[in-house]
Amino acid sequence: MCLVFDFSLNDLLAPQKQKTITVLSAILNFLHFRKQRMEMVLEKQAKYRADMDRLQAYTRGNKEAEKKIKALTTIPPEQQAEAEELAAALSELQATTMHEYQEVNVKNDCIAEWKTKIAEKSQKLAQVKVDVSNMKEDIGKLKSQIVESPEELKSQMEKMRENVKNVKNSIKETDERVVELQNMVQGVTHTEAEIQQMYNLLQDLESSMSNTKQRHEMQQDLTAQYEKKQKELKNLCVEEAQMKRAQGMKLDKESKQNIRRQMKKETMEQHVQDVMGQCNQIHQKREEMAEKIQEISRETQQLKAKIQSLRDVCSKETEKAQALYDTLSNSMDDLHGRIDTHIVDLKQDVVRMSANF
Repeated sequence: MCLVFDFSLNDLLAPQKQKTITVLSAILNFLHFRKQRMEMVLEKQAKYRADMDRLQAYTRGNKEAEKKIKALTTIPPEQQAEAEELAAALSELQATTMHEYQEVNVKNDCIAEWKTKIAEKSQKLAQVKVDVSNMKEDIGKLKSQIVESPEELKSQMEKMRENVKNVKNSIKETDERVVELQNMVQGVTHTEAEIQQMYNLLQDLESSMSNTKQRHEMQQDLTAQYEKKQKELKNLCVEEAQMKRAQGMKLDKESKQNIRRQMKKETMEQHVQDVMGQCNQIHQKREEMAEKIQEISRETQQLKAKIQSLRDVCSKETEKAQALYDTLSNSMDDLHGRIDTHIVDLKQDVVRMSANF
C-alpha cells in the first residue's frame, strides 16, 4: 500500500507532478498505516496487561484455594493424636451402645415376662382372696351349724391353716418379685438415662459428621474452582504465547523496516543507487564465479580422487601384469630350456641317424 515500485533518484532530482503526487500519497498512506498499527499495538498491549493482571489474580486465587484445601484435608500433628483418640472412642462408643441396646432389649423382654407373671399371680391372688373370703363365710356359717365331731373340725381347721399359709407364702413371693421388678425398673431408668446420654453424644457426632460433610463439599467446590482456574490459566498462557509470538513478529517486522529504512537512507546519502545495482550485478557475478570456482574445485577434487583411484587401479594392474610377466618369463625360460634340450636330443638323433645311414 505504501510502496512505490518505480521510484528512482530522478524523481527527487527532477521532480514531476504525477510522481510527486504519487510519492506524497505513499508517504501519507505510510503515516496513516503507521498510526493504525500504533493504535492496534496499544490496544494489544492494554489487553495483554489486563490479561497479565487477571492471570496474577487467578494464580493468587489458585494458591489461596490450594492453601484452603490443604488446611481442610490435612490434620495438624498436634491434633492428630486427639483425632485418633476420638475415632477410637467413637468406635468404642458405638460398640458399647450396641451392646447396651441389646441388654436393654433383653431386659425389656424380661420385664414383659415378669409383668405377665405378676398379672397371672395377681389374678391368682385375687382368686385366692375371693376363695378365702368365701371360706371365711363358709366357716362362719359352719360354726353356727356344726354338729360334727371335734376330730373332723380339727382336720378342717388344719387344712384351712395350710391354705392360709400357702396364701401367705404366695403373697410373700409376689412381694419379693415386685421388689425385684422395682429394682429392675430403676436399672432400666438408669440405662435409659445412659442411653439418652449416648444418644446426645451420637447427635453431637452426627452434627460433627455433617460439618465434615459440608467441609468435604466445600473442598469439592474448591477443587472444581481450582480446576476451572487451571483451565483459564492454560488459556491465558496460550493467549500470552500468541501475544508473544505476535509481538515477536511485530518486532521482527519493525526491525526489518528499520533495516530497510537504514538502507534507503544510506542509498539516498551516497547517491549511488545505480552503482549499487552494478555492484549487486558484480556481486552476483562474483558469487556465480565463486560458485563456478567451487564447482571447478569440486570437479578437480573429484578428478583428483578419480586419478588417485585410477592410479591405485593402475598400480594394482601393473602389479598383476608384473606378476603375469614374471610367471610368463619363467615359463618361457623353462620352455626355451626344454626346446634347447629337445634340439640337442634331435641333433644327437640326427647325428646317429646320419651315422647309421
